[in-house]
Amino acid sequence: MAGDVLSQAEVENLLSAMDGEPEESVVATQLGPVRSREKVTVYDFKRPERVGKEQMRALQTMHEGFGRNFGAALSALLRSIVEVKLTSVDQLTYSEFVFSLENPTCFNLVNAKPLEGQLILDINPSILFPIIDRLLGGSTTSAVPARRPLTEIELRLVSRITDLFLNEMQHAWENVLHLDLEVDRVESNPQLVQIIPANEVIILVSFELTVGDTRGMVNLCIPFNSIERISHKLSSNSWVSYSKRPPTPESIQLVSDRIAEAPLEIVVELAATKITTADLLGLRVGDIIASEKDVQEPLLVSVEGRPKFGARPGQFKGRKAIEILQTLEDHHLTIDKHSPTAPEPTAQAESA
Repeated sequence: MAGDVLSQAEVENLLSAMDGEPEESVVATQLGPVRSREKVTVYDFKRPERVGKEQMRALQTMHEGFGRNFGAALSALLRSIVEVKLTSVDQLTYSEFVFSLENPTCFNLVNAKPLEGQLILDINPSILFPIIDRLLGGSTTSAVPARRPLTEIELRLVSRITDLFLNEMQHAWENVLHLDLEVDRVESNPQLVQIIPANEVIILVSFELTVGDTRGMVNLCIPFNSIERISHKLSSNSWVSYSKRPPTPESIQLVSDRIAEAPLEIVVELAATKITTADLLGLRVGDIIASEKDVQEPLLVSVEGRPKFGARPGQFKGRKAIEILQTLEDHHLTIDKHSPTAPEPTAQAESA
């Protein structure tokens, strides 16, 4: 107990401290109200924010579209509905990313020329083994995933998934940079792979795959030093300018071919008139309705509900037909549905 007894100097220090508190409060009252503490943001020097907000937004927008396209392509491959949802786009250190993964897993190291270094594509076993079962003709029912490295046959099947992923990724990045993506090797233990220093910043793009009742994560790791020299192309202004590229002759021809095969509805109006409701109710088979339309007046031809041509009726190879006389937009031809004095056609087209 002797060690718990305060000395005389310690007792005096305590008393002086207690006596000083009222004086400090009086001084504070005289000086005015104490200012509230300003908000302070904690900065972690181990995890610096090296990627700007504009670049992060551009990456998020780009990979949201990628997720939809990859989901559609994977659904066609598996012949089953696959939903791919972008869950997050974060920046963290490489060590944090590696130690957050399962072991073993499907850890793909990807060469991405002309970018420096390598990218990482990690596919969680909880979704990978059901996809393999589906490729082999099985179902996508939930089951306990096997905790083992992939066999040689399974690696060949997984390559179809990774090739599909990289192909869609090339399309997603083509507005910013043309990437030549290729899987270098596949590892099962992510902690044995050291492509960059442990404290280096990476961008982690995470997707959630849903196949039937099974869900799992697919992670894309992009080291910041790989995209640092092209980060200016990921700003919002540059992203808009890159997305608005001038059309090429090939794209114009492709759109023209698709439009040429599109079906259209064509309606020919023979005549128009007005009758009373009583006359309409009294119509019988064989009754004749007289109209004010002149027989020489061209017929109005509408394409998808829009007046387009002037034509006259006839026959062609024993079938009812019309002969196009004039294009309304080109010759400013106006056809009055109720006027017998419509202008005569000034040009005649060859019969189809």
